[in-house]
Amino acid sequence: MTLSRSSFLRAAAALLLVGVFSVSGAARASDGFADLAVLYGAQVDARLAMPTAETRRYAQLAEEALTRAGVGLAQPQYVAVVDRDPWVQAFLLLWRSAPGQYELVGASPVSTGRPGSFDHFETPLGVFEHTVANPDYRALGTPNSGGIRGYGMKGLRIFDFGWQRAPKGWGDAAVSEMRLQMHATDPDLLERRLGSAQSKGCIRIPATLNRFLDHFGVLDAAYQEATHDGSKLWMLDPQRQPAAGAGRYLLVVESGRGDRPDWSPAPFIPHRPPAPPAPGS
Repeated sequence: MTLSRSSFLRAAAALLLVGVFSVSGAARASDGFADLAVLYGAQVDARLAMPTAETRRYAQLAEEALTRAGVGLAQPQYVAVVDRDPWVQAFLLLWRSAPGQYELVGASPVSTGRPGSFDHFETPLGVFEHTVANPDYRALGTPNSGGIRGYGMKGLRIFDFGWQRAPKGWGDAAVSEMRLQMHATDPDLLERRLGSAQSKGCIRIPATLNRFLDHFGVLDAAYQEATHDGSKLWMLDPQRQPAAGAGRYLLVVESGRGDRPDWSPAPFIPHRPPAPPAPGS
């Protein structure tokens, strides 16, 4: 029997799940990064082919962001990096083995804040900790009055990074407070727009990436600590397989492009035809 590439990857991922994760559910730290990169390729359907030189560029931006924030990472761990540059709009999951030493697990298109309308913020730059002080929750999957499922399908996780200060995208553009979250989006109408700035300030990610981050808990260090201390956290996937080296930081950076790089293709965004002129105009 001949396997297609997608079938092969799914089979490889299944074998890895048997071999990589111990009975306790934690991945072996010695080989977890490489295995998780394979799983990312098999399970996340919206991916970006990040060149090695670009990974180095984001490693430098990540180190600079951590230094500015005064955050020192004592142990090897995963970090999430989002480039809010309007020409990029990308998420990177990186393995940081030591200061300045990063390897790419995978990259995907996202949508960050699009200024210009009321209640739309610029997604704030900086380092944001994922803690149980701002507990995550899960999408209800119900549409709003416009038929949009803003958090995506029912059950998908909403990663909450708490109240943050960010420039308003309307009026006087003063710095104000917004709730910074990372979540899926409407699968029928909005997910195809990932790769362009579309949100009110939160970070929209593909549904398959949401499930990946949730299942392997790569940003759940604080949640794992809480469960070890006896806390019962209802929002955690009971079938999760937490990866060794889980981190707790989301880094939002801006790479300062003048045009769109080849590896970050522009999404297809349908445009409504112009309205017919009003009578007498």
